[in-house]
Amino acid sequence: MKAYKVYAIKDGTVIDHIPSTKALKVIDILGLENEGILTIGVGFSSEKMGKKDIIKIENKYLKKEETDKISLIAPNATINIIKDGRLKEKRKIEQPKEYFNIVRCLNPNCITSIGDIDTKFYTVSISPLILRCHYCERIVESGEIEIL
Repeated sequence: MKAYKVYAIKDGTVIDHIPSTKALKVIDILGLENEGILTIGVGFSSEKMGKKDIIKIENKYLKKEETDKISLIAPNATINIIKDGRLKEKRKIEQPKEYFNIVRCLNPNCITSIGDIDTKFYTVSISPLILRCHYCERIVESGEIEIL
């Protein structure tokens, strides 16, 4: 088996257990392109997942709104908070019961599509992920989800 060298970070966040090939999508939805030093590992072997991706973000700690966005792409990801080179916190991504102003409603007649209203979706099912718009009750399945 080939050993991989992944550099440790002193302070920041490690997002682990991202489904293989989804790391760049996570970076895109979080808007991390200009956040400083990112380390991206793609296609690592994983006993649980077969293959997985990893993202290390130096000097940044993710907020709940950011982990809610990750839950749309990588619901089984793990967030590791690193401070002074040590693991301070490890938590699984939680699938929220509600998404506020994260997902776009696909119904062109929905008030959120017409007016200046923040979107709100309820989680109907986690696996597969199915959401329902608070305003027009449109159902959105995982393959259709558009992130704002």
